[in-house]
Amino acid sequence: MRDYRELISKETRYFDSQEPFATELGGVLPGLRMAYRTWGTLNAEKNNVILICHALTGSADADVWWDGMFAEGGAFDERNDFIICSNVLGSCYGSTGPLSLNPLTGRHYGPDFPAITVRDMVHAQRLLLSGLGIDSIRLVVGASLGGMQVLEWGFLYPEMVRALMPMGVSGRHSSWCIAQSEAQRQAIYADRDWKGGWYEPDAPPASGLGAARMMAMCSYRSFENFQSRFGRVIQENGLFSVESYLRYQGRKLVDRFDANTYVTLTKAMDMHDLARGRGSYETVLGSLQIPVEILSIISDVLYPKEEQEELGRLMPKSRVIYLDEPYGHDAFLIDIEKVSRMVVEFKNERAVQESHSAA
Repeated sequence: MRDYRELISKETRYFDSQEPFATELGGVLPGLRMAYRTWGTLNAEKNNVILICHALTGSADADVWWDGMFAEGGAFDERNDFIICSNVLGSCYGSTGPLSLNPLTGRHYGPDFPAITVRDMVHAQRLLLSGLGIDSIRLVVGASLGGMQVLEWGFLYPEMVRALMPMGVSGRHSSWCIAQSEAQRQAIYADRDWKGGWYEPDAPPASGLGAARMMAMCSYRSFENFQSRFGRVIQENGLFSVESYLRYQGRKLVDRFDANTYVTLTKAMDMHDLARGRGSYETVLGSLQIPVEILSIISDVLYPKEEQEELGRLMPKSRVIYLDEPYGHDAFLIDIEKVSRMVVEFKNERAVQESHSAA
């Protein structure tokens, strides 16, 4: 199996728990490892913490995949903030996941890795923060799968969190999103090298995973973005420009991500439902008393703005702001300047409100 640690920065640190970790759906991990990065300095009061939650194929290296958000006066300012980003439970960039060694069998978990949920990811992050001696978070921020974690932080550990900023996400995964995920997983399963998830180290289901990524890219961007960027241009190799782009994106993911991990995390996303086991959707969302700034991407076809507006209606201390760009769901990774400014404005507003409350 490819060693994805080659892709992890040398600044990454690890938190290990030897206690059994029980998952929401009944599985048990004998122990737990969380890969994480930090930037800045934790102040004496330990109240300047910003927690970044990454999306599906992200890692703890937030300064790489969210480059530009880290700057003086920017969203994540190392002069004032203590910033933490951990690789989610179930991923392949250092945290316990399908590529980890199962101590009970002596081989990688592979498809035997227990089904997990977004709540499990947040509980694992909570263990990490406890290990770092942190019990107060100034802001939890993230998009897509990261946004799901942000919202769950508000319901699982409301006593710790002072503000939430989810981006491009809903309060429960829609049938539209579940269908996208299932089609992508079926592409992986259809690859002859899948072998029920027990594929060979040097022969992963590359065609299936590449096709899954190509499908995903069609939902991460918008009609307008594809039209303006690619049109019907045909290249010298006879392929439409958009065909070459999608094939490139497929190969790129195969080179940096694990198929079992993709299956595990997309299934966790499909389970996302803030009201699951808590009561009616409206009542549960109405109970959240934490300030929430919800970033909605106007051109997002995966999580349309109506879903963020629903969160805004149901959460009493929430507000929806809009990123009106043509890039689609991935706009949070593209229009960094605007996204950073939005985070800064929310941080500053919350600082003023907290100062007034303290007075």
